Parts: sequence; structure tokens; C-alpha cells
Amino acid sequence: MPRMVICPGSFDPITKGHEDIIRRAAALFDQVRVLVSTNPEKSPIFSVQERMELIRDVCKDLPNVEVDSFNGLLVDYLAQSGAVAIVKGLRAVSDFDYEFQQAMANRAMQPQAETIFLTPNVKNMFLSSSVVRQIARFGGDISQFVPACVVDRVVARMTEANRKYLEKE
Repeated sequence: MPRMVICPGSFDPITKGHEDIIRRAAALFDQVRVLVSTNPEKSPIFSVQERMELIRDVCKDLPNVEVDSFNGLLVDYLAQSGAVAIVKGLRAVSDFDYEFQQAMANRAMQPQAETIFLTPNVKNMFLSSSVVRQIARFGGDISQFVPACVVDRVVARMTEANRKYLEKE
């Protein structure tokens, strides 16, 4: 039976750090399902469907990676999908504190919920979607932080968001 894992996140936008974790998970497991989640505490620049499309573009050369979305508890999706584990990337100790709490809560709700932590490539240790958005908002070059097929879409969206913000001023 194929061993599938879930790689969840907001992916707003997908970064080279996300891509690194997805590619490494794809090399370790038979199937990886990248799960775009909604977080009511965040204001995304891309819709769920747009984020899924960006991930598909980035991972189009990985036949064992598929993309899905879910609005609910990750452990519920895990149980429904038949996945064997959740794969999360850890950049720093602060990520570990948060992700460890999440992993323990998931396991409390569903004892079979396993979480696997992967550390990113050193050059991506500081990288987050919010850093990418901020750099793009102020006209900085994000090409070293996001896959090439994502750059223009992020720049366009952040330019539009910045224009709308300035119009309100």
C-alpha cells in the first residue's frame, strides 16, 4: 500500500523553503498531498484556488505530489485521506515550539496522528511567506525566495495591494 503524507500550510505564496520540504518529502514517501489550509487569523493575498494553482505549477515535475485544500481540523483530513503522517518544516526554535504544540494536540485528538519534522536547506532558514510579501510590497527582488513561476504573480498582487492601500491614504 502506498505511503502518503500530508504537507499542510497556508502557502501564501509558496516559497523556495516550502518547495524544498515538498521535494524532500516526495523523495521519502510514495505520495505527498500538499494541503492548502485556511487560517481565519490570516489575510491571504491569494485565494485558496490560486495558491493550489501556484503549487501545482511549482510541483508539476513531481508525479507523486498532488494538491488539495481543506477547511477544518488537520487530524480530520488525515483520518479521511488515509495518510500515514503530517510533514512540517522547521526553520527555527520558535517554529518547533508552535509545531510541537500542534503535533501534541493532533495526537491527543487522534492517537495515530504522526508528525514528521524536516529542517530546510540552510539558505531557506529565515524564509517565510510574510517576508516575501513584505519585500514584494516595497518593490524588492523576491526571485531568490520564490520559484521562478511564482515571482510575477506575487509582484503583481503586491503591487495591486500597495496601490489600493495608497489610494485609501
